[in-house]
Amino acid sequence: MLVLLTGASGFVGSHVLESLVRRGIPTAVLLRQSSKRDFIMPLLDRIQVRTGSLGEQSSLEQALAGVTHVIHCAGLTHVRYPQEYCEGNYIGTRTMVAAVNRNAGTIKRMVFISSLAAVGPCTVGTCVTEDAQTNPVSLYGLSKLKAEQEITTHCTTDYVIVRPPAVYGPRDDGFLSLFQTVRHHIKPFFLGGIKEMSFVYVKDLAEAVINVLLHPAAGGKTFFVSGREVVSPSGFLDIIAHAMGVRAFSFPVPVQLMWPVCVVQEIGARIFNKPAILNRQKYAEFRAAAWVCDPSRIEHELGITCPTSLRDGVSETVQWYREHGWL
Repeated sequence: MLVLLTGASGFVGSHVLESLVRRGIPTAVLLRQSSKRDFIMPLLDRIQVRTGSLGEQSSLEQALAGVTHVIHCAGLTHVRYPQEYCEGNYIGTRTMVAAVNRNAGTIKRMVFISSLAAVGPCTVGTCVTEDAQTNPVSLYGLSKLKAEQEITTHCTTDYVIVRPPAVYGPRDDGFLSLFQTVRHHIKPFFLGGIKEMSFVYVKDLAEAVINVLLHPAAGGKTFFVSGREVVSPSGFLDIIAHAMGVRAFSFPVPVQLMWPVCVVQEIGARIFNKPAILNRQKYAEFRAAAWVCDPSRIEHELGITCPTSLRDGVSETVQWYREHGWL
């Protein structure tokens, strides 16, 4: 068995790589020459590094030599221009599917890490299941949905699609600004935006990805991978404040005020040629009522759960941020 992992240098991918190495699963990673390797540097002498990218067909073919399983984690959540979502998430997946198909004789399974955003939000008090009609509200969600459709329509080898909701944990810079805000004793309370959310701790997600890679009954299916707790953004901030041992005061913020913030960050991303966390696409996600998914299928069919509570996961995240100077 030899697993090829894409996106290994990123937030989620680095945790998936740690899980693979911890289990002793032979692993190769596809990395660009320019990829930052800070998160995975201690692991590089225990894996194979294959240099290249999804945009280079020859290097991708070389990277797949001898590979029996693929975990496709590479993708974009932060962009300079909105069209980069399509390029990084859909076109990159289309390229990988074509390469996997050309090696269908040796590759036994591909796991793709998608997102709840591919399906879209729900109303308060409800949750999304795998059978729900898809209705992404952002280009990010649409790019993930198109990537899923590319796999389900054209992949000739066995595949599994996993859809996490909001992912948090050590090495994440997406939620970092919220932790930093709470550190300054401020707890923003968004009026008119998201009221309920599902979360998954990144280490639970990584373990679930390895489990579906290996589980014989997972093939050809799509699963939500999520913790069971559903909280409001304000409740999530309360948990952060508790983990940090600080008292944070509620500060009401109409969700409409996020619009100019998103616009400014989007313009800044273009001026400074650096991907931004916020943009107008993210604003569409902020305005949704709820982002909640139901993990019952993966729990009942495969026995896979995400056991880390929000309190424990946030506490570990705070500890990591502090140890690495992020807070």
